[in-house]
Amino acid sequence: MRSLPPLNALHTFEVAARCLSFQQAAEELDITSTAVNHQIKVLEDYLGVSLFRRRPRPLALTEVG
Repeated sequence: MRSLPPLNALHTFEVAARCLSFQQAAEELDITSTAVNHQIKVLEDYLGVSLFRRRPRPLALTEVG
């Protein structure tokens, strides 16, 4: 049985997906945008998929995201 994804990373994903901005998510979560990016990367590595299309701007969710 597979364990649950890291809950902090999942929460960070929810905020970033709602804002469609790592910077706005960082402000809402009171962390740096680098920390948001790191948490998203942790979740993407756990799931084995990309959740955001980061370039070209603006930030957008992938189909999986």
